[in-house]
Amino acid sequence: MEGRGEGGSDALSAPRGTAAWGGRPAAPLRHVSRPDVAAFCPLQRWRRGGAGLRPRGRRRARTADGAGRRGAMVARGLRALRGALRGAAGSGGRRLSTRPARVPAADYQDAIRTLNTLQTNASYLEQVKRERGDPRAQLEAMRGFLERSGLQVEDLDRLNIIHVTGTKGKGSACAFTERILRGYGLRTGFYSSPHLVQVRERIRINGQPLSKELFSKYFWLVYRRLRGTKDESQANMPAYFRFLTIMAFHVFLQEKVDLAVVEVGIGGAFDCTNIIRAPVVCGVSSLGIDHTSILGDTVEKIAWQKGGIFKPGVPAFTVPQPEQPLEVLRDRARECGCPLYLCPELDAFEAGTQVLELGLAGSHQRSNAALALQLSRTWLQRRGYEGTDVLQDVLPGAELSAQRSVPLAPTFCPSDAMIQGLRDTEWPGRTQVLPHGPVTWYIDGAHTTSSIQACVRWFRQAALNEDKPQDGSEVRVLLFNATGDRDTAALLKLLLPCHFDYAVFCPNFTEVSVAANSADQQNFNVTLENALTRCVENQKTWTRLMEEKGGPWLPAPLEVGGLLQPDPLRGALLLVPPAERPLNSTSLVFPCISHALQWITQGRDPHLPLPASKVGAHPHPVATSGAVLLQEAAAIRVLVTGSLHLVGGVLKLLDPTLSQ
Repeated sequence: MEGRGEGGSDALSAPRGTAAWGGRPAAPLRHVSRPDVAAFCPLQRWRRGGAGLRPRGRRRARTADGAGRRGAMVARGLRALRGALRGAAGSGGRRLSTRPARVPAADYQDAIRTLNTLQTNASYLEQVKRERGDPRAQLEAMRGFLERSGLQVEDLDRLNIIHVTGTKGKGSACAFTERILRGYGLRTGFYSSPHLVQVRERIRINGQPLSKELFSKYFWLVYRRLRGTKDESQANMPAYFRFLTIMAFHVFLQEKVDLAVVEVGIGGAFDCTNIIRAPVVCGVSSLGIDHTSILGDTVEKIAWQKGGIFKPGVPAFTVPQPEQPLEVLRDRARECGCPLYLCPELDAFEAGTQVLELGLAGSHQRSNAALALQLSRTWLQRRGYEGTDVLQDVLPGAELSAQRSVPLAPTFCPSDAMIQGLRDTEWPGRTQVLPHGPVTWYIDGAHTTSSIQACVRWFRQAALNEDKPQDGSEVRVLLFNATGDRDTAALLKLLLPCHFDYAVFCPNFTEVSVAANSADQQNFNVTLENALTRCVENQKTWTRLMEEKGGPWLPAPLEVGGLLQPDPLRGALLLVPPAERPLNSTSLVFPCISHALQWITQGRDPHLPLPASKVGAHPHPVATSGAVLLQEAAAIRVLVTGSLHLVGGVLKLLDPTLSQ
């Protein structure tokens, strides 16, 4: 899939329906058709006026069944939102634009701006989804782009590729694998997606993101070749993710890496990385439900897509899977003559008293580490490195255990390089803990049901191991966002056992102003207005789940004028209605990540710069009462999850060195 979405996708879809603004529902949720969404978010109908943004024309709200009152309330909220956004941007009358500026100098930022012009719009994304039924069209188009850039598919054979797919943990498995093989003195390439802070994180040499100089060099080399080969029959350019994939192949070949670890973007069979025809070894991490509009709505359909990376005679390994998707993987492997093996649990490698220490926290990382051991050992075997036994293929018709449809890979004694590689692996944004004075950040880009479950286990254990404040004043905060076609209600329900005192929702925009967001993190496939609407839906879902859990209060009626409360001192926006008992209302929505972090930390995180303007109390009662609790708490524990792009924006603000 093209662009910037989770796990390599750009497809940040618009909200599937709209609902009344606020933290407490006034009426049952109902599905609203996409034309109604357009009416709810009429960004295209607004233009500049003498006093700011004003509508081209007003639509009278419907009056049936109380919809008129809610419609008028939504309209007031939107008008206030637009005016507040204009003020927060501080642009002095400049209209916000999502078009990247064209700069003459061919530097890194110019390369990123030009790359952003390849981001796909919604109509193209729909076209790609329709075309995915024809894998030949997808892969032939990718081969054509590769050839126009100056490479042949056969050239990729020289990269000694490790190709890895999966739903959950494929990036972590790749990180473990790359670190292990780097420990053998090998020069490694690593292609992954998405990036957290800077695009160049996606292409790594020896574990380090490509330098800005090298990124610019290879970007313009590939871009100019593709632009120079456009004609009437080839009038197109590859979209964002395809372009970066082609660029990564150029980088790895010209930088003469010994091997390349390549993470699949979405799926496998139709993914643009699947032009790789002769990898050394393939891997499949844990399977689950994700990207259903592209891959299918069952784990079996998704397994069929993932098994599309299997190649004749190329060993493949999978972590333990549910029985039915494992059978699908087995059948896919048999169809193409791929020897498929099941990874033993990591416990099998911990002989005697040896316990393998992992650089990535969480019990779910153990299966990723076990997969990495098999991938790295098999790569070493097949490339002729001494000290590794030959892995025997299972002959056709060989007897298998009745309880196991896929043969178990052999265990072995991990080498010192393997042990150290597992211990030294770093993969930011995944089960990451950042202690910042009284504020401790727990950061994990989980965005599927299975990965959220793993995240909850990790967070509860990590928070439990922390020293408790002597006075017991600990505040737990959830910072959440979800994008695309994910079932937000299912994800949020899994987070309830963490017992958060506050739930904060915000879009994946670092700042309100488009100009203030770095080019690396700009996404032109979703508007701020649509993203905020999705956040409000998530907030309503959280409120409903808390009520079902047995909250001590009933929902308060929505009141006109309480939908949007801009703070004149800080510029932060709260899309929350007033509550009868504000201390029991536990959810807030902010328009961007920086405003959310400012409220959560209350100036107590020494690594988070204070806003230039004077910090004042929010006029909204929920924000004000929550601010008091946060200011007085001995410990603030914040879980950031739901989206890798949210995680990236948070890390950018908490650690500015990541942008350097």
